Amino acid sequence: MAAKINGIQQLGVGVENVKEAWKWYRQHFGMDIKMFEEKAIAELMLAHTEGKPRARHAVLALNMRGGGGFEIWQHTGKTPQPCPFEIQLGDLGINIGKLKSDNISQTYKRFSEAKLNLLGEIEKDPTGNDHFYMKDIYGNMWEIKNHKSVFKKNEKSVTGGILGTVIGVKNIDESLKVYQELLQYDKIVYDKTGTFDDFKALPGGDKEFRRVLLKHTDTKNGAFSPFLGESVIELVQVLNREPKDIYAGRIWGDPGFIHLCFDINGMDEMRIKVKDAGFPFTVDSANAMDTFDMGEAAGNFAYIQAPEGTLIEFVETHKIPLLKKIGWYIDFRKRGHHPLPNWMLKMFRFMRVK
Repeated sequence: MAAKINGIQQLGVGVENVKEAWKWYRQHFGMDIKMFEEKAIAELMLAHTEGKPRARHAVLALNMRGGGGFEIWQHTGKTPQPCPFEIQLGDLGINIGKLKSDNISQTYKRFSEAKLNLLGEIEKDPTGNDHFYMKDIYGNMWEIKNHKSVFKKNEKSVTGGILGTVIGVKNIDESLKVYQELLQYDKIVYDKTGTFDDFKALPGGDKEFRRVLLKHTDTKNGAFSPFLGESVIELVQVLNREPKDIYAGRIWGDPGFIHLCFDINGMDEMRIKVKDAGFPFTVDSANAMDTFDMGEAAGNFAYIQAPEGTLIEFVETHKIPLLKKIGWYIDFRKRGHHPLPNWMLKMFRFMRVK
């Protein structure tokens, strides 16, 4: 079978204090469904951790409105090292996490009343869609994007999960080899060059940019696709400033957006595909074991590195908890990877942490 991208599983968010950060993300972004929490040693990430195994504490959290989750990740064997400069739009790597909202004015009002760090007003993107930007308490930038499709309505949260990311690149045409060809974002929604009113409130957003928005044209049909929903990638290349590497002198897991993770089927086929394209796996859990156990979930994972340095993770899920209290797990090696029914996905709500 061909390797299949099923959607964005999660955005990795490196933090200095995982408990504090997760509480903030639960309170403001509704990321309160705990898929797993684990303290362990990251032994397989040596290519991106200066060749040393690293102790860490990680939580994978979801939002019942759907979309990708957050992998909230803290180094515990060393002091997490924040970025020493303010990240400006177009710096190399993941600049912004995109969250979806089906009521953008309500979200803006709620965040304004909570005195969160909003960057400007609600603006129109180049397609005429409403969105606004903000920073969390750690300085990470987020874009709240009008997106009417949500998995479960009538939730208290005023945002859904991850819709996509904004990624700063050196050369858009080079980076498209990964995002358009390997990650199958085959539709260019827009490709525009100039200065942009909706960027003006962002650090460095007054510069000249080429920006390209990508989406998938097909309907995804993996096990979690109904929950993960559609996703987009926006590439930005700053044209009149020399961009900085966001993770220069730091390692994977240090504070900031550490990786973008895709739920896939066909890890063996993906291994061949990325190697043939010139982006071989830098990390491959299958080299070490048949399945990687994350305590409450299991699967295989691998990483590639895009031309601008962004780490892209692939996860092929083997097992997840559905009702941990009674020991109900789904084993996809037996079940297959066709979409889970909505009633089953809605059972994630029983893993809510208040």
